[in-house]
Amino acid sequence: MEGVHILTVEGVLVVTLPGVTDDRMAERLVEEVAGRLVEHRARAVVIDVSNARLIDSFMGRVLEQMARTARLMGVEPMLTGMRPEVAITLIELGMTLGGIATALSLEHGLARLRERAGGRS
Repeated sequence: MEGVHILTVEGVLVVTLPGVTDDRMAERLVEEVAGRLVEHRARAVVIDVSNARLIDSFMGRVLEQMARTARLMGVEPMLTGMRPEVAITLIELGMTLGGIATALSLEHGLARLRERAGGRS
């Protein structure tokens, strides 16, 4: 998918969204991520939106769907890099993306996941 980068770091699938995502790409993204979670046996998925200049209500629902899909597959979802103006817009649209762990940046998100993994026996 053009503009979307998906890679695995330390058992974590990292999905970096482009600045602008059209609806068709967003819909395909859920299936693509679910397939990669299985393929890479990921323990977590980080969806990095730091490049996203706009997340509308449709894309917000896609993010929620990706997170729910991951959770149902036993994979911990995390959203990173939310710009303040994007967060404000989502709240104004009534979308809080509740239940999805968040971190200020991709670096912070990966660090939190490392800490959590280190605490498991």
